[in-house]
Amino acid sequence: MRLLFMTPQLPYPPHQGASLRNWAFIRELARRHEVHLFTLLAPGQSIADHATQTVRDHVASLTALPQPTRSTARRLWQLLASPRPDLALRLWHPQIASALAQTLSEGAFDIVQVEGLELMALCEPWLGQARGPRWVYDAHNAEADLQASAWHADRRNPRRWHAAAYSFIQWHKLRRYEATMLPRFDGLTCVSNADAESLAALSGRQPLVVPNGVDTARFAPGRVAPHARLRDHPAVVFTGKMDFRPNVDAVLWFAHEIWPRIRAAVPQARFWIVGQRPTAAVQALGEIEGIHVTGAVPDIEPYLEGASVVIAPLRMGSGTRLKVLQALSMARPMVSTTLGCAGLGVRHNEHLAIADTPETFAAHTIDLLTNPNAARAMAARGREYVRAHYDWRVLVPRLETLYETLLEHARAP
Repeated sequence: MRLLFMTPQLPYPPHQGASLRNWAFIRELARRHEVHLFTLLAPGQSIADHATQTVRDHVASLTALPQPTRSTARRLWQLLASPRPDLALRLWHPQIASALAQTLSEGAFDIVQVEGLELMALCEPWLGQARGPRWVYDAHNAEADLQASAWHADRRNPRRWHAAAYSFIQWHKLRRYEATMLPRFDGLTCVSNADAESLAALSGRQPLVVPNGVDTARFAPGRVAPHARLRDHPAVVFTGKMDFRPNVDAVLWFAHEIWPRIRAAVPQARFWIVGQRPTAAVQALGEIEGIHVTGAVPDIEPYLEGASVVIAPLRMGSGTRLKVLQALSMARPMVSTTLGCAGLGVRHNEHLAIADTPETFAAHTIDLLTNPNAARAMAARGREYVRAHYDWRVLVPRLETLYETLLEHARAP
């Protein structure tokens, strides 16, 4: 099959959730199919970068354009005047739309897979046509649900009312937009059963669930040495893109409500926040005793390898969490909220500990820090579970089956 993947950013190096998923799909499918990539370059990236060359080595062709920029005034005007949600407008630009039209006219693709709602507006002219490629939308999140959960989390905090207002407006815009656009795609995929239920209610179509997975050979215990700075103390680690709102909320809640309880019980413990683009609020956490904010790092594996406990104290968002799968794949003891591990099928005290209040989250983290034998046993069970159910080599064939079904239907008289 000739496949065109559309991604909102260069999927390599795969350091954060969306890129990890996109790169896994491209890498695995390129073993058996002709894969082409249409992507956008973040500020500072170049078509001549080493990362871009690595992508070229895996795909049949690469079309890469700079991400567009919006002035604050233009974004504010769009927020007030446009019926489309903010996310759908972020990457639309006439030059990008023109480049996509040229790529489609020259490609004779069987399947076009669109990775994320921010690319959807670019695709509108070609959706729903009887001839041409079949269009598949891969929902990394149920975006309306993500904004709804953000609104519910922020509305009771006066300091977050501005964020709550934004989320309330975007929640309703996203519901309308998803309900209008999703039925125009030939195929829908998503990362969890909960997201599938939500998207089916909006679209009248049943998405195929292709969960987030993990490269269990790369994220394996003992493959790398622990980071030197994590070797001399019990280390609690959180990983993620640190300008992503659910991650910001998670570390702020943990640092202010949970961390003091842990430090009181385990004074030598340190909390490491590992991930690119930390907001000012996240950077300020580095002023708290025992908390370290790294910013961008070349690889997260040394931090995971050095972690005594990995945490996922998430209170908003949707989808399934790659950070949870990575930590479990590396046989790291873990504590998560119910939402943080939703949709993964993991069980409390068998694969990881699950807690939703500051008191219980702290208690489980302290227990794992102070009972290393029990922690290691639980972590080993977590890795075996992930190897059996969430390795990308197990998951990607589901996509191929969907593609074949869509093409058979398109060929039918």
